[in-house]
Amino acid sequence: MTIGKSLWEDTRKEEINLDEIYRNMKKTCKGIMSEMHNVIVAQEEVITQILVAIFTDNHALLEGFPGLGKTLIVSTLAKVMDLNFKRIQCTPDLMPSDITGTYVVEEESGRKRFRFEKGPVFTNILLTDEINRATPKTQSALLEAMQERQVSVGTTTYPLEKPFFVLATQNPIEMEGTYPLPEAQVDRFLLKILIKYPELDDEDRIVDLYTGEKIPETKKVLTKDQLLGIQELTKKMPISNDIKRYAIDIVTATRPTNNGISRKYLDYGASPRASIGLVLAAKANALISGRNYVSREDVRRMAFPILRHRLILNFESERKGITTDNVIEEIIEEIG
Repeated sequence: MTIGKSLWEDTRKEEINLDEIYRNMKKTCKGIMSEMHNVIVAQEEVITQILVAIFTDNHALLEGFPGLGKTLIVSTLAKVMDLNFKRIQCTPDLMPSDITGTYVVEEESGRKRFRFEKGPVFTNILLTDEINRATPKTQSALLEAMQERQVSVGTTTYPLEKPFFVLATQNPIEMEGTYPLPEAQVDRFLLKILIKYPELDDEDRIVDLYTGEKIPETKKVLTKDQLLGIQELTKKMPISNDIKRYAIDIVTATRPTNNGISRKYLDYGASPRASIGLVLAAKANALISGRNYVSREDVRRMAFPILRHRLILNFESERKGITTDNVIEEIIEEIG
């Protein structure tokens, strides 16, 4: 069976052969990766984690130094998945209405009337570049859209089209003139994805690709209806009680109230929202791998992007240069 609108409509039926579809998902994801690599060199882990966010119908925060291709990755993925794409460059003078839209006055037949002009948030993939450069008031304008998938302007509420994702970027340098995201808003992002410098051979390929005569084109691999079907499929991914409990144990071990490693390193740990996110992300990672079950490796692999932005280090940890990834790694080793 193909992964398309028919799947979206039929995934609720018990007689559907889910095992066959799970196996076909690996081919589909390989097709996405293949098209992405026509434009993007390496970055398999980053692309996989963005797919995890999209397949689970969630948002992601991308962090990396300037020039590492964050915007290019997101815009290329939108083309491959045939999704509408819009980009916002966040600056301190950006207003909430610049994101959500505003009412404009029009004259018709000698009478004036108000018409709502939709902002860039009305799309499938919204890329907010350098989100930490926007003021807190503007940052909060995204909260309703991210959480409720709707925009309220005046007394009217406008629903957003499905699927809808916010992929926000921020640079770990040039902190002057920035407004760090509050913990409540950071928690709305399912994943925090770190983009690192490429290896020497990969950078050599990047230079060859973008200094040549022509950059390869990408082809569409999925449609919107097929993506909605994949989201339904992700929720149906089986997970055993033992693996689910393993994910919950990792999250609860981050809370300093427990007598564990986190007491030494953290002021605050992750909430039950992280447990939900970790189970969902593990399901999506298993789906991308073409399996019909969730393994402990899926949970361990997704624990880092799920938890790294939800843990608050104490002063002693920051003084010693310990990162949240170091703490997560120790917690996983402690639990086993």
